[in-house]
Amino acid sequence: MLLLRRIAGMTALLALHGCATGAQETSAPKANQATPQEASNAGAPVVLTLKRAIGLALQNSKEIQVAKIQASVGDHAAQITKAQFLPNLYAGSGAGYTYGIPETPGGRAPSIFNVTYTEQIFNEPLRGQAKEMEEQAKSQKILLEDAKNNVISRTAMAYLELGKVRHSLELLRKEQESAEKILQVTQERQGEGFELPVEVTKAQLTRAQVVRRILHLEGREDELEVFLRYQMGLPESQPLEVTPEELPGEAEQAGDNLVAMAMTNNAGLLLAQSDVRAKEFRLKGERRGYFPTLELVSVYSVLAKFNNYSQFFSEFQRNNFNAGVDVQVPIFSAKIKANVGLAQVNLEAAKINLTNKKTELTADVRQKTRRVRESDAAKEVARLELQLAQQNVSVLQAQFGEGKLNLREVERARLEENEKWMAYLDAGFQKQQAQLDLLKTAGQLDKVWQ
Repeated sequence: MLLLRRIAGMTALLALHGCATGAQETSAPKANQATPQEASNAGAPVVLTLKRAIGLALQNSKEIQVAKIQASVGDHAAQITKAQFLPNLYAGSGAGYTYGIPETPGGRAPSIFNVTYTEQIFNEPLRGQAKEMEEQAKSQKILLEDAKNNVISRTAMAYLELGKVRHSLELLRKEQESAEKILQVTQERQGEGFELPVEVTKAQLTRAQVVRRILHLEGREDELEVFLRYQMGLPESQPLEVTPEELPGEAEQAGDNLVAMAMTNNAGLLLAQSDVRAKEFRLKGERRGYFPTLELVSVYSVLAKFNNYSQFFSEFQRNNFNAGVDVQVPIFSAKIKANVGLAQVNLEAAKINLTNKKTELTADVRQKTRRVRESDAAKEVARLELQLAQQNVSVLQAQFGEGKLNLREVERARLEENEKWMAYLDAGFQKQQAQLDLLKTAGQLDKVWQ
């Protein structure tokens, strides 16, 4: 009766699982489909905010899809070992020609039809392996979350850099206009005999340098657009429109708080802790390998007379059923001792790795916290230098209006102002990079956009 109940229960579970799987396949949306209407209207630019870009990337990232598959593989791998502690029912046949005592290579009697039932009840080494596999499956879920953080970080950096690059291109095109005006004025003055040819060459060099920087930034703009479209699952020709943004206020965190958060949420540290737990399960199971093992077994077989049972046995019975417990008590096993030694060494290595991770993580968070502060200070310096350049342009423009300066001096001041503008944009982007890197290390990146 116990066997029949187990069989009935497994059949019901399989049926329910099949129904649930079918329903999920019917209702689940395809991950690689872009939900916004811009995917079908590739002609108009897609207006993106930073939060929206991250949301689309999380929905359509191939890296996350691969990580989900790997997590699913880990779950199924853990179920393989765990399945030995559940009822297992097999049907088959061992029929064949025999000469002499009827038996199969496995030692069982040849049968036309047989049904075998097995279930592990007490097997500590096998149970330790099953728990180790379950812990490794959990580590795959940690890797999945880490993949999401990687997508968030790369998408945010690409979005912010694209905004900075486009703003810089606007400034460089203004620089190009100023460089053209300077070159024109210098050539005119040289023609009048007021400038040496070297001044014309200098003006030409300035213009050429600006053109080179424009070409470089245009190439970088194209790279960032291609990357963002790929991450968000948009068509290759889809124009993108981004706006310069600051990170959310939650990105400003105190260093001490981030160290404590990193000890709880950092993916690398969580993986190291999971590895220690998995090795502990394995060692515990191997140490209990000296305990007896117990397995439920049952066999039903249908025999045939053509295997000459009557010549070797005094009585023949066509239907045969056996049920019982298979108990094995280890008396001496070199294999168990070797397994324990290997599990002990693996655990010690995992603990050392965990200790090193904690030390490295603390130093890493503090270093990246200092980097954020330094980049913030650099941004403030760049802001003041820009303000000073703007004030200088105002003074020179006033002097130009009074006829005290020529146009070339004013345009040179504007060139310097644009350079300070670009330096300020670079400093702001470097601060945002440092903040994203710090939040990712502390395991807080996904929480900023919740």
